[in-house]
Amino acid sequence: MYIEFSPTQLMKNSTFKTVVTVFGFIAILFTLMPFVALDYWWIRMFDFPHLQLTFLTALALLIYFVKFDFKNWRDYFFATLLISCFIFQFSKIFPYTAFAKYEILETVDDKVTISLFTSNVLQKNVEYEVLNNTCKQTNADVLLFTETNEAWKTHITKGLSPSYKGQVEVPKDNTYGMLLYSKFELFDTHVKYLVSDSVPSIHTKLKLTEKDTVQIYAIHPTPPMPQENPSSADRDAEMMMIAQMALKSKYPVIVIGDFNDVAWSQTSKLFQNVSRLLDVRKGRGLYNTYDANSYIMRWPLDHIFLSNEFRLDEVRRCQDVHSDHFPLYTKFSFEPELKDQQTRPYPTDEQLKRAQDQIDNFYDNLKNK
Repeated sequence: MYIEFSPTQLMKNSTFKTVVTVFGFIAILFTLMPFVALDYWWIRMFDFPHLQLTFLTALALLIYFVKFDFKNWRDYFFATLLISCFIFQFSKIFPYTAFAKYEILETVDDKVTISLFTSNVLQKNVEYEVLNNTCKQTNADVLLFTETNEAWKTHITKGLSPSYKGQVEVPKDNTYGMLLYSKFELFDTHVKYLVSDSVPSIHTKLKLTEKDTVQIYAIHPTPPMPQENPSSADRDAEMMMIAQMALKSKYPVIVIGDFNDVAWSQTSKLFQNVSRLLDVRKGRGLYNTYDANSYIMRWPLDHIFLSNEFRLDEVRRCQDVHSDHFPLYTKFSFEPELKDQQTRPYPTDEQLKRAQDQIDNFYDNLKNK
């Protein structure tokens, strides 16, 4: 049978394949951007949407096969590039799927537990009661609120149970205020400004039992955005400082807060390598906390990292509280006798140097301003 294509049909086929090829090149470009060793915001932003890029690359690959020419080596080469990009993208998010192994193992003995509730409230949000009701429902032992000003402090404390005797309040109008409340006793508490006199972090010890003390670091570093910081240097430096503190701590460690970074970025991976802390999400799910206002562009920005004395009892993303972040609730058991079953290796000299280099780079930039 002989089929003759008209010039119009050939033109349509050619145009379609060109559009698909351009679409594929965009997927490849977005995949390669995080490899650029620069901390400008418009480069670091590509660390975030790996889940979305995985689907984008898969879609580009599927569409490309519609017009695949089995006699053209260029099509094989381009398809190979797309497949490689897909594998790379999926490998980034794979540890945070149910197919991967748990990094924090499940509770064996729940005699000693601690539950945490963390929420970026969105400073301009005025739906105070929605958040207060969610807090009452979770009844967590430790509450951390970020982006809190005086108005948020007033409304949160009004609805707060008297059982929260430990309180560290740093309200601010610059979206970097923090409020920390605990049913456990807090002591040796310090509010530190590691990279900026306007961005606090809370460093406190928590008396879990008569014999057991836990070191808590609550942070909310600035994001790499044009209206915040043109680079990720401040955020990266603060995370590396906290990682070094966690590594040196003689107590079990909990690091919580809005990191303004995803768990699979190079910075977060280095943070974990240096601190030796464990990620609750690995093997369980992404638990995307941002953006609550978008069904497509979501990723995990609010984190809870723990030392290996803890085991997971429960983790869940809470209901919408009219913020751009969903709250996150977690409950852990304290089982130090089993810590050797989930130990991360000690950081290498190269990893320690990279962390220190990021801190030094921040101070160098500060001097040049």
